[in-house]
Amino acid sequence: MISSNGYFESLYEACDDPWGFRNRWYERRKRLLTLALLPRERFRRAFEPGCANGELSAQLAARCDSLLVADLNETAVRLASERLSALPHVCVERRTIPYDWPDGAFDLIVISELAYYLREPELQQLADRIKTALTPDGTLLACHWRRPFEAAPQPAATVHAVLDTRCGLARLAHHEDADVLLDVWSADPRSVAQHEGLA
Repeated sequence: MISSNGYFESLYEACDDPWGFRNRWYERRKRLLTLALLPRERFRRAFEPGCANGELSAQLAARCDSLLVADLNETAVRLASERLSALPHVCVERRTIPYDWPDGAFDLIVISELAYYLREPELQQLADRIKTALTPDGTLLACHWRRPFEAAPQPAATVHAVLDTRCGLARLAHHEDADVLLDVWSADPRSVAQHEGLA
């Protein structure tokens, strides 16, 4: 994992929104795709590691009874805490994933723009943590930038292949374009229409 004392600090020193989450259409579109691909309207308890400044977290919060978000970077945790301060059902913590994994079970885990920073053993450990932490009806969503960049030791396709293989879940949805890869898996293979008795 990239040290929080190097790469991420330099990004946050330059700007409180280093990836342009608030202003870039790419980022807003990605959040809309993420939310649209979730198979359920609401979730009981969700976990979003790598929350950055909390822009996606704020929208996930509207779909969750309880949401835990975390980041390894102190500045990101402070920014996310400020962004989400009006939402009492959201908890922001500093955690290094996959090592500092939270207790309890989650029916939604969102891995967005995080797992390609992990080395192969860490990525495998992340997948194992997810598998253990998901409830029997739990959902895993992974979303990653597809284009290579120096800080990422793993390409998006490798990350998603490891999650697909090691988590042992049914893939419910897949979106791929030149920029982004999104996958949704669940232990419950039923579609949205099947959940509502329409198919």
